[in-house]
Amino acid sequence: MSFFKNKKNYIDTKLVLVLAGFYALFDVVLISKILYMQSFGYEKGYFSWYDFLVYNILFDYVIVVTFMTLIAISTKRFLNKNYSWVKIISIHIIFSLLIGMVIRLIIDLHGLVTGMITFQEYNIQTSFRRFMTVIDLNFLIYFAMVSIIYAYYYIKVVKEAEKKQNKLQTQLVNARMKMLSSQLQPHFLFNTLNSIAVLTDIDVSKAKDTIADLSDFLREILYDNDSNTISLEKELRVLEYYLNILNVRFSDHLVIKKTIDDTLLSKQVPALLLQPILENSIKHGYSYDHTDLEVHITITSEGNYLVITVENNGALLMVDHAALLKKGMGLANIKDRLSNLYGKDYFFEISNNADGTGVRTLIRIPLDTL
Repeated sequence: MSFFKNKKNYIDTKLVLVLAGFYALFDVVLISKILYMQSFGYEKGYFSWYDFLVYNILFDYVIVVTFMTLIAISTKRFLNKNYSWVKIISIHIIFSLLIGMVIRLIIDLHGLVTGMITFQEYNIQTSFRRFMTVIDLNFLIYFAMVSIIYAYYYIKVVKEAEKKQNKLQTQLVNARMKMLSSQLQPHFLFNTLNSIAVLTDIDVSKAKDTIADLSDFLREILYDNDSNTISLEKELRVLEYYLNILNVRFSDHLVIKKTIDDTLLSKQVPALLLQPILENSIKHGYSYDHTDLEVHITITSEGNYLVITVENNGALLMVDHAALLKKGMGLANIKDRLSNLYGKDYFFEISNNADGTGVRTLIRIPLDTL
């Protein structure tokens, strides 16, 4: 059952129709040539339209289109497995010869089965000579159709890449706008500016530092380039500005701990990934029973994956991960961006800790795949 399922994934109906249409056009040109030759007397000797249309057109058409459908399937497998061009071209040269042999063999077998020729009359050398007569034509037709196949897949890949890139850019803009809508709400600015105002009477130096952090944070999310991925080092720097502002507001009730593998700082991560995760952990961690919150950020590696864990000791979740994604735009945006960047090769889950002491957000993404 799995074989047919996988096979279906490799058959592109639109491509098959393009190949069938191309070869039908070739047959139309061939028929037009025969008509022209007959009209001006260039076609001498006995000529049977029935034999020509049935054996030279119909049989040939069905065989070639069937064969090229298999070639299209093989070509997609070649592309997926990243074979070298030398190997691919060598395989296609062999196939171009094979298709001519198959057509010749089927025509010969049909003639023997229908009695058009007898086994005594059948001559392998004559059959091979007929094969060699059209070998150059078969070669050109084959590679013309293979060129169509590669052009089709190339255009398809380019369009999909453009569509994916546009979607990523849109999601990145949405992520920035989400940060602005959630962080730059009036109460956020009011609380931050109010904290700065209080600090000016208590600790002028710290007030200046907070203003600088707010300025740097806004600059990073508003004026930075639109790259979909940035280094972990830069992502942590943006996060630090945000944490510094939070520490001013929640200095007595919030503790942030970080355990970072320094060897991973140069690795690429999705831009603006950590801030919404931390924001979610803090926002939903506080409750009437959890007025003091501790959040632990851990970034390490496991095999070929970079692993990000954000844990708090706050209020437990009342809904599962899927329900959370439906409730929050920020979390859904993270999932969509991870999916577009890494396909299915990632893990993202928010769940209660097994010991019931808080909530854990876990993200696992491939290392060095972008």
